Amino acid sequence: MANVNIKFNNKDYLLSCDEGQEESLQELAKHLDTKYNELKDNLGNIGENKLLLITAIKIIDDYFDLFKKSKNNKSHFEKLSIKFKELRSLAINYKEEKEKEIEKLKNELGAIKLSAEENKDSYEKILDKTTESIEKFIENVEASYKENIQ
Repeated sequence: MANVNIKFNNKDYLLSCDEGQEESLQELAKHLDTKYNELKDNLGNIGENKLLLITAIKIIDDYFDLFKKSKNNKSHFEKLSIKFKELRSLAINYKEEKEKEIEKLKNELGAIKLSAEENKDSYEKILDKTTESIEKFIENVEASYKENIQ
């Protein structure tokens, strides 16, 4: 245990605390003394005990205000956390759906490419047959023309 000399209401007090807590105890005592003196200045000398009671109530009031704010912040954080999880789930679902759509479009594109290749081959065969037929027709016309000329 460590001993700490504290000044409160212009009086010295020797208090004990755990090792390493000396600075914290001095800071708390200074805060208490400041609040006490503020109330003493505002209310006048209404008696030390009554002033100590009012100071304690004022500090407890400050504590409860902070506690309520902390509780509200925790509740707000929990709501935000739930909304974040919902958004995360929606984003994951959206991503999965888009990946499925992309895969479907890739498959459709592959089928279109395959169909285009087949149509190209078919077109080339038709073109080759047509060219061949035109060439035979021209040969027949030339042959017929030559026969008619002779």
